[in-house]
Amino acid sequence: MRRVVVTGMGALTPIGNNVEEYWNALLEGKNGGANITSFDTSKFKTKFACELKGYDEKEHFNRKEIKTYDKFTQYALVSVKQAVEDSEVDFDTLNKDRIGVIWGSGNGGIQTFQDQVKEYAEGDGTPRFSPFFIPRILVDIAAGVISMRYGLRGVNYCPVSACATSTTAMIDAFNYIKWNKADMIITGGSEAAINEATIGGFGSAKALSTNNDHPATASKPFDPNRDGFVMGEGAGALILEEYEHAKARGAKIYAEVVGGGMAADAYHLTGTHPQGDGAVLGMSLALEEAEIKATDLDYLNMHATSTPLGDISELIAAKRVFGENPSLTISGTKSMTGHLLGAAGAVEGIACVKAVQTNMVPPTTNTENIEEEYKDAFDFPLNKGIERDVKYAMSNTFGFGGHIASILLKKFEE
Repeated sequence: MRRVVVTGMGALTPIGNNVEEYWNALLEGKNGGANITSFDTSKFKTKFACELKGYDEKEHFNRKEIKTYDKFTQYALVSVKQAVEDSEVDFDTLNKDRIGVIWGSGNGGIQTFQDQVKEYAEGDGTPRFSPFFIPRILVDIAAGVISMRYGLRGVNYCPVSACATSTTAMIDAFNYIKWNKADMIITGGSEAAINEATIGGFGSAKALSTNNDHPATASKPFDPNRDGFVMGEGAGALILEEYEHAKARGAKIYAEVVGGGMAADAYHLTGTHPQGDGAVLGMSLALEEAEIKATDLDYLNMHATSTPLGDISELIAAKRVFGENPSLTISGTKSMTGHLLGAAGAVEGIACVKAVQTNMVPPTTNTENIEEEYKDAFDFPLNKGIERDVKYAMSNTFGFGGHIASILLKKFEE
């Protein structure tokens, strides 16, 4: 199988609008939670989220593009532009038939869907939908638009596995390249789902934190007092490339992708398996593909949404796979970014890439006490990043429907 490396990254997150800002904010323990500004939350049980700060669509798109693209597609294009510039790739010098896009989103253009259907319902029954309604809402449209923007004719699609989506996309990109079906793939995910429909819907499912008095510190993974996740928005983009292809064009290489595991809990519509069966399988498959032992892993970025049952099941799964291993550093970065749903895996994958590149590990913030049974089982840095050797890092993402995706990265070596 061919080697696959990461040669470019871009990020648009609630704590930073590029990779450098995002990474530094993670290490500093900066929190992105605040009261929602995009709609009136007075009648909602949850009144806060992790929105983007300082994002102005007019700085990135003209009037026609703004009418054409939902925010989730805008976020995708902005983060991909950063990744392309970071990778210093000139697509015109390469075979575009061998360069693809596998881009994920869990909700697609849900803001557009909500607004247009609401407008129709409040009207006289005349269907005055925008001609851009359908292309704005389709979850695959961001992948298509990215390929059009750069003229890339290779594999192009959008996997959807709820909150595991962008990790699924990255694993698929890894597979296509290692199987010699592509030389380079732009991958990642984007989400723009902080609106009445999603906050109301997730709220009615009792998945969201209702700690309205302390929005900045409401997400507290592994803490016995956690009460639900905090919604986030944004995008993460990674350029995956075959090693010899990257080497031939003189690309800088951040890390190597060495394993991916996808599985299912096969248990519940929205809940994770209480013993973490799917998570155990996903993590084990990633380790097996990378041909490393569980004791070789240095850093695990957990799904860790800060839900009462979800965090426990993942801790149980981690203990089943890794045993009690105080040398394994674990963190839940959703404590800072919130839960970016279908884009979560991409931004957390970037955190793992940076960890193996820099030998720094981001913390979990807001957490005052780790669950008693697990506090000594692993190393849990709190509130500020730590320095440690990181040769291997893994990122977990899980989705409603029981979807499991774990990706494993390695420090790059010639």
